[in-house]
Amino acid sequence: MINYLIRRLLYALPLLMAVNVLTFVLFFVVNSPDDMARMQLGQKRVTEQAIANWKHQHGYDLPLLFNSDQQGAKQLTTTIFYQKSINLFLFDFGISDSGRNIGADIQQRMWPSLALALPSLIVGLLVNISLALFMVLFRNSYLELGGSVLLVMLMSISSLFYIIGGQFLIGKLLKWVPISGYDSGWSAIKFLILPVMISVVAGIGSGVRWYRSLFLEEVEKDYVRTARAKGLSETQVLFKHVLQNAMIPILTGVVVVLPLLFMGSLIMESFFSIPGLGSYTIDAINRQDFAIVRSMVFLGSVLYIAGLLLTDISYTLVDPRVRLS
Repeated sequence: MINYLIRRLLYALPLLMAVNVLTFVLFFVVNSPDDMARMQLGQKRVTEQAIANWKHQHGYDLPLLFNSDQQGAKQLTTTIFYQKSINLFLFDFGISDSGRNIGADIQQRMWPSLALALPSLIVGLLVNISLALFMVLFRNSYLELGGSVLLVMLMSISSLFYIIGGQFLIGKLLKWVPISGYDSGWSAIKFLILPVMISVVAGIGSGVRWYRSLFLEEVEKDYVRTARAKGLSETQVLFKHVLQNAMIPILTGVVVVLPLLFMGSLIMESFFSIPGLGSYTIDAINRQDFAIVRSMVFLGSVLYIAGLLLTDISYTLVDPRVRLS
């Protein structure tokens, strides 16, 4: 098992390096430091001296990959690639173009994002899996047919409709919870109830359909017929055998959802004024703060690769055959 995990970790390192290099190319080759300076200073009446001053203030006046003016190791270390990209591997995100400490901002804003993303993920999984098992239990009935039609209708509605409709109905008309805002400690719960509920409802359509198809495939296998022949009830078969044997695809689905949760929080945090990483990224894009955007792209890649590694660990716990591969 240890050798298996080491191999997976070694596979992840080149992928992370490739993402870092691609990010560097997009931010400093395709979009040059001169272009960044012009977008920050404004397109009209921008002098070359003003561009040079802006680049010098933000450390973008160095050569990209090789500094021929220096000697020894400084030829590689006094470059944009080393100072802006290599330090990301040490999680040294540096200073933003607006002068803020990016690492400190991330540490402060990660907790509101986790407070929103984790309940949405956990409650969403429980609701989707439970409803999918319920539909499989009543398969080939009018209840399943009506549920399938309802799921397709839920999938066809934009997430923005759920956000705006939820804010208007629950926050403004019924006034059960605040429409937007955030607070520290346990006081934040009242601000998270509505966005978590909307995240869960918006994902029911696609989530339940996916788990339903997964469980329907399992109930047709031979081990299910054997379990029924032994006298087990349909409920016992579903919860004791089908659900257990479907854990590997479920874990895979969770990993697929993780980056989508992060991207979805961009919209959710912006609409509900939650000071998390999503709204932090949106604000940086609006301000054209390339240092923050670059750091968030790298951080998102790290989280995604970490999720893949955790999934591999979960595979070894759920399926013993993986430990021997």
